[in-house]
Amino acid sequence: MSRVDLPERPRILVVALRRLGDVLLTTPLIRSLRRAWPQATIDALVFADTASILQGNPDLNSVITMPPSPTSMQSLDLARRLWARYALSVSTQAGDRPTFFARAAGRIAIAPVEDKFNGYIKRLLLSRSVSVTSGVHRVEENLRLADALGIARVPELVAPQAAAGPELIVDEPYAVIHATPMFRYKQWTQAGWRELAAALIKRGLSVVATGGPASSERSYLDELWNKDAPPVRRLDGRLSWPQLAGLLAKAKIYVGPDTSVTHLAAAAGCPTIALFGPSDPRWWGPWPVGGLREPWAATGEIQLRGNVWLVQSAFPCTPCQLEGCERRLESYSACLDELSPRHVIAVAERALAAVPAKS
Repeated sequence: MSRVDLPERPRILVVALRRLGDVLLTTPLIRSLRRAWPQATIDALVFADTASILQGNPDLNSVITMPPSPTSMQSLDLARRLWARYALSVSTQAGDRPTFFARAAGRIAIAPVEDKFNGYIKRLLLSRSVSVTSGVHRVEENLRLADALGIARVPELVAPQAAAGPELIVDEPYAVIHATPMFRYKQWTQAGWRELAAALIKRGLSVVATGGPASSERSYLDELWNKDAPPVRRLDGRLSWPQLAGLLAKAKIYVGPDTSVTHLAAAAGCPTIALFGPSDPRWWGPWPVGGLREPWAATGEIQLRGNVWLVQSAFPCTPCQLEGCERRLESYSACLDELSPRHVIAVAERALAAVPAKS
């Protein structure tokens, strides 16, 4: 497709009203826009509770935030403030609200659209559009918008600018374990995490345990890393996203479930082991440094792409793409419950052996 015609120094808005991990996965599109228009002013519109994942992003001039659940008046006021301010606006979603903001903000507006009646209406309102396609990685979905704009893809995930802090001083080689996904159905077993931590400590690594600030996460981690568990250094709830990026960049290895922190570990260049259950890696597998040259397969006990090792139980139903075996957020997932600690430890040993020593 021909390159969209913009002024020499255009203003560009990227709309990404999604969760943290999804916002991080928009950064290859943002980088593609920056490379195509290096003199542009590029802003992102995101929910207020996800803005920190873009902190220090060198491809953005500013981040505009809105409440996760805005009132009608708040939405209309934001649309008024954005009205026609941008030469180009790009929505990364097919939903009504992000498409509305993209259309209001940009003289040229592009968004993905679904192949149904309201998608037909949106195509009439948009300058360019991309059909929503199932079964492709979220980064690939976003980069198809670059194709539609006629610009080159830059498939690089951009982590928040790494920041140090007194809590991050770790003198000896260390591993990072993040045991708390947002939802129960993505959790591995506590016994598995403890056995993994013990194996990493036996190998000469100290173990840093991370987690979010929510009380539910803290309670879970209190139970997991109790007095009978292997000794770990807990930093849950104490790190900003830039500090977490700094911690991960220097780690010997990271192990975590399907969560935004795992995507961040991969982007930070850390040797990353991702434990997947119901989620489909073809859509949500971590994006390795340098891009995903070979797509993730739907299932496979061990898959390696760049600096990311993806580990699953190869059940006949894996990945079911559902909310656990009970089809609810607090469900267990047999494919994760049955994932052997020995299997994960063996992958960790392989990952550590493959990584040159850091100076």
